[in-house]
Amino acid sequence: MLAPGMRRTAQRSMVYDAIVRLGGHCTAEEITEELHKTKPGFPRSTVYRALEALTASGSLFAAHLGDGPTHYELASGDHHHAVCQVCGGVMHIQEELVSDLEAHLEEGHGFKPVRTEVLVVGVCDDCSRNPTRPASRRRMIDPHHRH
Repeated sequence: MLAPGMRRTAQRSMVYDAIVRLGGHCTAEEITEELHKTKPGFPRSTVYRALEALTASGSLFAAHLGDGPTHYELASGDHHHAVCQVCGGVMHIQEELVSDLEAHLEEGHGFKPVRTEVLVVGVCDDCSRNPTRPASRRRMIDPHHRH
């Protein structure tokens, strides 16, 4: 949903809807490719302007997931991630774990968190088990998945 009070344009709506279809954690390039399926020639510059406006309004969250381009997802609370450095898979970190860390910092060290951003980079279970498997498009990793 576009943020309240944000000027709704056809281009912003199209970019937002493309992110919904892609399932989030997508790059400007992936969004442009998605839009080209139905609107060939949709300008990349328009995608970037729409992403900037949607992020500034709070409709989207821009995630910097290690190396590489910014990834966009729908805004829905805090965003803490674990990213596989092999396949680029992304897992959301449970908010309770982050809250426990913040409580530990405050209670144990007198450190009062103002804003917390957690990014853990590692290797997912699938890539650990299949090191020769070619990397696929960035995907969501099921945090409950274990072989």
